[in-house]
Amino acid sequence: MTPYTLNIRGSLHTYSEPAVMAILNITTDSFYSQSRTPASAAEISRRAEALIEQGASFIDIGAYSTRPGAGDIPVYEETRRIVMAAEAVRRVSGDIPVSVDTFRASVARAAVEAGADIINDISGGLFDSEMLPTVASLRVPYILMHLRGSSPAEMHSPQTYAHPAAEILAETARRIDAARSAGIADIIADPGFGFSKNLDQNYNLLAHLGQFRTLECPLLVGISRKSMATRLLGITANEALNATTVLNTLALERGAAILRVHDPAPALEAIKIHLALLNNLS
Repeated sequence: MTPYTLNIRGSLHTYSEPAVMAILNITTDSFYSQSRTPASAAEISRRAEALIEQGASFIDIGAYSTRPGAGDIPVYEETRRIVMAAEAVRRVSGDIPVSVDTFRASVARAAVEAGADIINDISGGLFDSEMLPTVASLRVPYILMHLRGSSPAEMHSPQTYAHPAAEILAETARRIDAARSAGIADIIADPGFGFSKNLDQNYNLLAHLGQFRTLECPLLVGISRKSMATRLLGITANEALNATTVLNTLALERGAAILRVHDPAPALEAIKIHLALLNNLS
């Protein structure tokens, strides 16, 4: 990976090695049941503390499940959960960068006001026309994920790609251009494994992930316990930790800068082994 910097609340943070982003779901229906944290401040704080102890460099809070078939939740409820969670994490650590997984501009603004540092938008600004200008005005880093569709109902719809990785790369580049035109300075690119992509398309994307270096943005990969492992192997999300580690290792070899995971410790082990190998190539 190429070293990069992020402006987090006016302070430049430099990252020269791959990092782990830990998932903290404030939901009742996320696809991996063990990632669900009861929506109480005390439980959220305890979970955040455990994730940090396991080696997380970032914590990503989500209050809106994006699994296939998940129901919609009102803006006010997502905002309530996110604000409570951001404040609970901040009580545990004032230093760890906190990202918030939302596609709603109003939730993003409330999250930053509550102590969040980064906005993680699965839609790349496609679901809410106010998202890009809002993030620009907040002056926070932005994780821009690829998918196709104009609403949450469409994000898992089957899509046709003649050349999956090349088309996803081109579409991601166009969204990055839109984000930069809106005034967003720090952008992290996420190719969106599992969103608007079937099993073969996901593996084509992983095989050619190295091409995403041309975006000149840090690359976030979120494959943790997803269907590209479970469907291929005929296992459940609960059984997919080993497969996740394999997939994360392959992503690291292809330039991933951030691994977004449910289990920080195994991801950190994969990073350490990857770095040890790189240090002995010459």
